[in-house]
Amino acid sequence: MREALVLGIGNVLWADEGFGVRCVEALLQDWELPPGVMALDGGTQGLYLLPYVQQSRRLLVFDAIDFGLEPGTLQVLEGDAVPAFMGAKKMSLHQTGFQEVLACAALQGWEPASVVLIGVQPVELEDFGGSLRPAVRARIPAALDLALERLRQWGLEARPRARRAAPDDSPLGLARYEQERPSADEACRTGDARFMARGR
Repeated sequence: MREALVLGIGNVLWADEGFGVRCVEALLQDWELPPGVMALDGGTQGLYLLPYVQQSRRLLVFDAIDFGLEPGTLQVLEGDAVPAFMGAKKMSLHQTGFQEVLACAALQGWEPASVVLIGVQPVELEDFGGSLRPAVRARIPAALDLALERLRQWGLEARPRARRAAPDDSPLGLARYEQERPSADEACRTGDARFMARGR
């Protein structure tokens, strides 16, 4: 049983939905996590995350959440305030799947010491192929500060890396994604007109 799982969930191809994943990328690039703490890009894997959650005493999640607040606002939800069951208000495009993860874990006897969600109010979600908006990207350092402080409160002290880790160089890593993705003028981000219903 690990002490804590730091999980980023979301879809990096859908604008601010990628916030959680980008937070985990930044965390791993700049910080060394203590023994017993795992950071994971959970993407949109839904129930495939179940074993990772069940093997963790504490859970800290980064996500883009529609709180109805000013874009870029950070909120911290804890315990029962974290939507955990089907029927709870759907606050992000993929969250129902994660609600199922928490509900299934609980049904199978998972009793976490703590569940914390660090969420950001998105600027834009409906932009397939877009990236984080500046107001959301600018909140990553503050979100990491909140996460690191929570780990300290749990007795799990992360250390700054002596040398910054190399960034993710995969096509979906933030740097390459920003440099290589086509512009909105070059590639439609709302759907291909050949397959969309046209008004008559």
